[in-house]
Amino acid sequence: MTDFDTTFSADGGGGGQNLKECELMIQKSLKTPMVRFLREHLEKAGCPVQQNFIRAINCDQSHAGGYVPGQGIVVCGNRTQMQDEVNQVIIHELIHAFDDCRSANLNWTDCAHHACSEIRAGHLSGDCHYKRELLRGFMKLRGHEQLQGVILARVFTKINNIKCYTIISNIFFSC
Repeated sequence: MTDFDTTFSADGGGGGQNLKECELMIQKSLKTPMVRFLREHLEKAGCPVQQNFIRAINCDQSHAGGYVPGQGIVVCGNRTQMQDEVNQVIIHELIHAFDDCRSANLNWTDCAHHACSEIRAGHLSGDCHYKRELLRGFMKLRGHEQLQGVILARVFTKINNIKCYTIISNIFFSC
């Protein structure tokens, strides 16, 4: 992973909200039960979430946010429009922060390590829940195997490295 400035440019478009609105949504999100739960467990694991750990910026990537090891979480104000989107970004990225905290040898440049964290975040955050996918227009009611396909597709999109695709497919169920 890289730092905020090279990973997320402060110069993106996207039709989201302004940064002040995004900051307010971040503050609201910090009060939600799931975010409080994840922050408490990060603290118990020895990695407390400081005040500036989650920031709002404008991004030039198509993602709604991201986690940068050693620096924190960004929420892309220009890629998020609703409180629920901000909540989901923070929950998803806090799961990455937790994985990073509890694993002494997590290597984000290793396809398998990165993929396992993405798979865990996809499962645990609820981001790929069938109701959310139905609202996005991406899914029909077909059960658990479709959820796995959605998560796998998201992992491929986020890692976006053709060399990693076979590795991701092979480790999906072990994560």
